[in-house]
Amino acid sequence: MIHRLSTLGCVLALLAAAPAVVRGQAPPDEVSQYRSRHAARIIADFAKLLSMPNVAFDRKNIRRNAEYIRDEFSRRGARMELLELPELPEAPPIVFGEMRTPGAQRTLILYVHYDGQPALPTEWTNPPWKPALYSKSLEDGGRPLDWPAAGQEMDPEWRIYARSAGDDKAPLIAILTALDAMKEAGLQPTSNLLFFFEGEEEAGSTHLRSYLEKYRDRLEGDIWLFCDGPVHQSRRPQLVFGVRGIVDVEITVYGASRYLHSGHYGNWAPNPAFMLASLLASMKDERGNVVVEGYYDSVEPLSPEAQRAVAAVPDYDAELRRELGLASTENGNQPYLERLLLPSLNIRGMSSAAVGRFARNIVPTKAVAALDLRMVKGNRPQHMIDLVEAHIRKQGYHIVRKDPDLETRLKHPKIAKVVRGQGYPAARTRMDLPIAQEIIAAARRVAGDDLVLVPTLGGSLPLHLFTDFLRKPVIVVPIANHDNNQHAPDENLRLANLWYGIDLMAKILTMP
Repeated sequence: MIHRLSTLGCVLALLAAAPAVVRGQAPPDEVSQYRSRHAARIIADFAKLLSMPNVAFDRKNIRRNAEYIRDEFSRRGARMELLELPELPEAPPIVFGEMRTPGAQRTLILYVHYDGQPALPTEWTNPPWKPALYSKSLEDGGRPLDWPAAGQEMDPEWRIYARSAGDDKAPLIAILTALDAMKEAGLQPTSNLLFFFEGEEEAGSTHLRSYLEKYRDRLEGDIWLFCDGPVHQSRRPQLVFGVRGIVDVEITVYGASRYLHSGHYGNWAPNPAFMLASLLASMKDERGNVVVEGYYDSVEPLSPEAQRAVAAVPDYDAELRRELGLASTENGNQPYLERLLLPSLNIRGMSSAAVGRFARNIVPTKAVAALDLRMVKGNRPQHMIDLVEAHIRKQGYHIVRKDPDLETRLKHPKIAKVVRGQGYPAARTRMDLPIAQEIIAAARRVAGDDLVLVPTLGGSLPLHLFTDFLRKPVIVVPIANHDNNQHAPDENLRLANLWYGIDLMAKILTMP
């Protein structure tokens, strides 16, 4: 989302027109020249969109976002509307539209989600929905900048900070700008285009299947392009042909029915925090491999073309470890991409009593761990939880679905409450499909030989609804920088990645 860019020894005016992300990009064309001339306005338009709070449960503001996006695409000539589920008024609308090109032989469906993660303002350097411009990343000592005026020189290393800057409003501005540049250059799309912009991806896409079922007859196309996710960690562009699935599990282990004084009972009453730590540690070995029986058995092998793509990805692991301050990574520094092609078991949070100044000299009553299981092609969510539960039972635990009563506590020395999530499976598209090859060729018109093709993204998206339910191929088309802090405080977009996204969208929309 793979070689780090050198700082080009050019004047800033040339940098503003530079192709942004990779070495060896094609020379400037009408689109890149357009975005260079109009860079200040493009950034201002992006800031306006980013200033709208967009958490899915904020119904007033999420609709404000939807209506704004609908109107902006309508101004570019698309036939736009908001798709609704009247029986489910809490569902954020889908911003849907189409642009038909006479004689076009294929239809591309572009997906973007316009909602973002919640944000706690006290954790941010600037308010999350008040966009701010910086000279480079905050981690690298970036300083705040004024918003540029028309014609002002710009460094592609500048960063725009705001919630959803990297995940996932950037593709909306990239598509809109590409359409503007194409119109000025007298170019029209070579494919029919459908737009499908979702408003609750960050909230779990709860209503997505209902939308796909209700409006399925309007979603006929040759391929879905998911404009989401980051480019590769080395800043090289990538196309992604699959995503991991995900399911969550919460495990609670119990001790005494009330808090106990650690001096009086600390050597006598079982401590659930230690019990849970031991249970979790039993699920992985010292090298980081999951030792739950059968955990890797259902992994579907890669196709030959996917194997070749994996082999062609340059090794960037040492640089990534240095960036993240890691002396080593799991399974003896096994390559990053190879680890993504295996199901993972992650502790995403733990809790037992309190720490810091709120810590007390007690034996806790319970300990809780929240896990996420990331799955690859072939894994099924509930089967993977079954395997984890079987492992918990092998460690001597009695599993319950609700807090145990006194009778259950007295009967079983080791009790674990397991709360199962629903989740969704992984999805993957074949790289050798003709339509996939056309998208690859279009991306290479921007990225050249630096383009990376990977079978799966580390994150999860509900792509199975498109590959399994609609039975259509899906390619993820990322543009955000890998260090964009998505889902975290100080989310940002590197200016170079925005320029790249505009150029990429234009090449996809005008591909032969």
